[in-house]
Amino acid sequence: MTDAEQPSADQKRPVASAREIKALAHPLRLRILRLCGLHELTNKQLADRLGQDPGTVLYHVRQLLSTGFLEPAGVRTGESGALEKPYRSTGRSWKLDTALSEAGPAGPLAPLEAFREELTEAGPDALASLSRFVLHLSEEDAEDLTTRIHAVLSEYTDSDRQRLDQPAYGGIFALHRTSD
Repeated sequence: MTDAEQPSADQKRPVASAREIKALAHPLRLRILRLCGLHELTNKQLADRLGQDPGTVLYHVRQLLSTGFLEPAGVRTGESGALEKPYRSTGRSWKLDTALSEAGPAGPLAPLEAFREELTEAGPDALASLSRFVLHLSEEDAEDLTTRIHAVLSEYTDSDRQRLDQPAYGGIFALHRTSD
């Protein structure tokens, strides 16, 4: 997820509603959430950063606002002296392990597509680590692995606000069954 605030491994996340699932099942919306989790950005700044038309971005921003994933930040004066209306991520978390499948076939792949776009934008030198693997696991082993990895990630996400002066790293953990 793009949100810096994730519940610790022992906390239960609420299940997303159908409307929330739909809002999160689009790669551009996930990229908007990630960017607004790092900085308060206006629609124009988001459009410029994402290489998208401002009208397209505004449509997606409105979807995120209506579901509570984004909120307006304080109005500010921009460099040209004009008033700007930035947005920021609300930091909400959801249980989406299986829920994105309810958004259709592309739903579960939206976070992966957003991640691919972000990685492409950052360039090959930005990749800090990559582990690709194949494991033979029982259902219990797969659940244990996922729980343990989420616990480690939660240690870092829970304390992220203490390191805001450090460079930001993005990442994604995905475990899938092979088609073989």
